Amino acid sequence: MDKSINMGRVVFLAVVAAIGGILFGYDTAVISGTTEIVKNQFQLNTIAEGWYVGCALIGSILGVMIAGMMSDNYGRKRTMLFSALLFSVSAIGCAVCKDFNQLVFFRIIGGFGIGIVSIVSPIYISEIAPAQKRGTLVSLYQLAITIGFLMAYLINYFVLKEADVNSTSTDLWTRIFNSEYWRGMLGYETIPDLLFLLVIFFIPESPRWLITKHKDGKAKKILSGIFTSSDEVARQMDQTRASIAGETKSEWRTLLEPGIFKAVLIGCAIAILGQFMGVNAVLYYGPKIFSDAGLSGEGSMFSTVLVGIVNMLTTVIALLVIDKVGRKQLVWWGVGGMILCLLMIGLYFCFPQSLPTWFLLTFFLLYVFCTAISISAVVFVLLSEMYPNRVRGLAMSIAGLALWIGTYLIGQLTPWMLETLSPAGTFFLFAAMCIPYLIIMWKCVPETTGKTLEEIEAYWTSRKQIR
Repeated sequence: MDKSINMGRVVFLAVVAAIGGILFGYDTAVISGTTEIVKNQFQLNTIAEGWYVGCALIGSILGVMIAGMMSDNYGRKRTMLFSALLFSVSAIGCAVCKDFNQLVFFRIIGGFGIGIVSIVSPIYISEIAPAQKRGTLVSLYQLAITIGFLMAYLINYFVLKEADVNSTSTDLWTRIFNSEYWRGMLGYETIPDLLFLLVIFFIPESPRWLITKHKDGKAKKILSGIFTSSDEVARQMDQTRASIAGETKSEWRTLLEPGIFKAVLIGCAIAILGQFMGVNAVLYYGPKIFSDAGLSGEGSMFSTVLVGIVNMLTTVIALLVIDKVGRKQLVWWGVGGMILCLLMIGLYFCFPQSLPTWFLLTFFLLYVFCTAISISAVVFVLLSEMYPNRVRGLAMSIAGLALWIGTYLIGQLTPWMLETLSPAGTFFLFAAMCIPYLIIMWKCVPETTGKTLEEIEAYWTSRKQIR
């Protein structure tokens, strides 16, 4: 390890920022345990069910549309703080809402926070991380997302297990944890919300952002806490100043520069295609899919807990190897495994009477493993490091917008696809969508492992291959 780097300080900053990922993961995954009871309580049809799942994603789309501009104008730290406030409002509002319309409103508020934090937290981590450790540290954010997934699945399981669904009490507390237990599932998010809100005060602003705002003194002080060598601090300052080249704010016309525009298009492509490979369909509708396969309500919920455990443990592995193996190698092997698993899941639904349930669960878990070690671990790393400093926030917002549009479409369309195409046809379609993703990663995306943000910028702007 480079002794000039204060890794304890860097890890602390990365972990604090990554807590936003826990909120992201919890808010995304908790919906899976609430869908059936909300559908029955409010008598939702297939389209309305998709709207309930997808409404938060509308908020996410709105969030990513402003996240870049907010973070570029007001700083990474204050923008993360704003997202934490939105999560708190959403969690409390969902727990006490009076009707379905209010529930949708507060879910949209939470989605707004998700959209913001999904952009800003990875940016912050990438900007405080040394080049040789950036992949690992940004992957902490993805690990935090999987922890949020697992938290949501566990809370869903135990709330359902302890709930008295036959209770006739109209007391709000009883409704939250018994007859309308979906309120408790959504409301428990308040706990990590408050943690994030508290610890965000203990981290400094991004030094790279401060330099773009000509606050060199503050930036130098922060970098001195990250790097122990004054020469290295000076080198980082000079390198960042050179990279911004006198342009200190994000401008739309900058995105139209040939190299940068290409990077934005590629970022959007890998962001949106990644959502059509099935991962969020599994996260949102896992209990429904397992229930259709013949598992009981409690059994299907427990299966999603297993999905969450595999997802989190695999992300730990990805975190350890991403800076050693490289981004593209992980994608190649992982997506190849995803294709095989999706085909096997589709095969199960073609012959459900001939194949045992453990066959489905095995390939589901293998699919989650392949996803977690490849596209889930890599996408936020790539998106956070492939754009120039002066437009990083704006470009990340565009790529994030593409990601959330894809996520919304999957959330909205999955019930329809399962019903119209059948489960088998749906998973075969997901397998087919993996092919264009692999082609883009092979032909268009450079290997960025171990490269500084300035070297990666030079690749796009000078059109020279990174070696």
